[in-house]
Amino acid sequence: MSSPAVLDACTAAPPPRCAGSPRARHLYFKLMSDPGAAAVAAQDFLREQIDAVRDIPADLPDNPAALAAWMRDRVGAVGLQYRDYLAGRKNGAARRYFGSRAHALYFLKGVAPTKLVDGAWLYGLLRQWANPDVRPLIRTYLEELGDGVPGKNHVTLYRQLLATHGCEGWEQLPAHHFVQGAIQLALAHNAEQFLPEIVGYNLGYEQLPLHLLVSAYELNELGIDPYYFTLHVTVDNAASGHAHKAVQALERLLPQVGDRAAFWRRVLDGYRLNEPGASTTSVIAEFDLTDELVRILAAKSTVGRNLHSDYCRVAGRPVNDWLSDPARIPAFLAALQSAGWISRGEDPGNSRFWRLVSGERAEMFGVFTAYELEVLHDWIADGQGQASRRVLSHRARQRTLDNLGQQETRGRQPERGLIRRHAHADEGTDNELRVLEQRIAEAANKQEAMEALRELMGPALHHTAPGLMATRMFARLLDA
Repeated sequence: MSSPAVLDACTAAPPPRCAGSPRARHLYFKLMSDPGAAAVAAQDFLREQIDAVRDIPADLPDNPAALAAWMRDRVGAVGLQYRDYLAGRKNGAARRYFGSRAHALYFLKGVAPTKLVDGAWLYGLLRQWANPDVRPLIRTYLEELGDGVPGKNHVTLYRQLLATHGCEGWEQLPAHHFVQGAIQLALAHNAEQFLPEIVGYNLGYEQLPLHLLVSAYELNELGIDPYYFTLHVTVDNAASGHAHKAVQALERLLPQVGDRAAFWRRVLDGYRLNEPGASTTSVIAEFDLTDELVRILAAKSTVGRNLHSDYCRVAGRPVNDWLSDPARIPAFLAALQSAGWISRGEDPGNSRFWRLVSGERAEMFGVFTAYELEVLHDWIADGQGQASRRVLSHRARQRTLDNLGQQETRGRQPERGLIRRHAHADEGTDNELRVLEQRIAEAANKQEAMEALRELMGPALHHTAPGLMATRMFARLLDA
């Protein structure tokens, strides 16, 4: 879950390394839609990224036998830093990461390209399901997929989080936001050629970082369900979780006969692959509330520049005229303030412009997404009332999770074979599941069945109904 070079860098994150890779976004979506056609490009991309970060110092021990102690020391250091953070907050320190709720939602959107392929780097290892040395990594992948349970599938959880807060449009983020996701997808579809790098990447990614703990704490304060992040705190634990499995897998896969030094060098290359592109801390650091509002309004202007009547004027100029050139948006905001449409530093409810866009009976209802409204709200409030917006306490969050669990329980029907059926599955989905069940039942052998299931467990499909069912069946057959 972390960038391995440092434990945390929350206030002055440097520009992302390799951020200028213009191919990252294109490769990301190509690997999601047609990975076979992008195989060569993916390998070239990985080699390019490895070369770019090879000179970065890695904090791994020289001797792989010392990895377990290294992991324990790292967790201990993070724990101490988090203890200091909590003590500071208790003594009145401000939030470290998120200046406002809009800032937090910007972060959720900014890291979406990575979170929506969570665990993908391990997908290619499913072909080696019969190899006991690879089993810890396959178990990690299955757990990233929630073992086929929707409420535990990491991508499903993050998709729900984005939808809840109206964080659409992540597909248009700058290219450096897609570098990590492209790396994960490229590893997913080139496991045979890059096994040591996958082992190293996994080792770095699954260590517990301070930023995960702080993010979860502050999201909860701001009324944003942190379950996706707290889930990673538990499943990545160093005692029995993904961090432990990462070390275990490396110990098993280091060659006993062969060039161990060469394998270890490639593990280090993979470990460093956690570095390129946007990270948690760099995304948080790049946020500017005014710039984000201007970006949102400029994007809206391309649609709304001709939709206002002539009598809609601000500072004597028609709104259509203001919106005709995105470069005028900052001046438009200033004019709205001068004309009394926006009263910054006050409750947004006091601003006429806010009342136009917010509320079911607002004249411009639906023009802005929930995220965009949050940005506008926080910009108008200009820091006023933020301390009181601690919406979701721990108890309230737990009640929410308990209710979700009850809903899932009520929605289940008894298992049929290897399928966990759902009462609300529509006819089309139900037919797909029946076809899959029949296909697996008719498989000539276990190898054929596992391969058919594996095809549905890739990064683009595992969170769908057939993908979830395939994951459940794969997990059951793995130990059969």
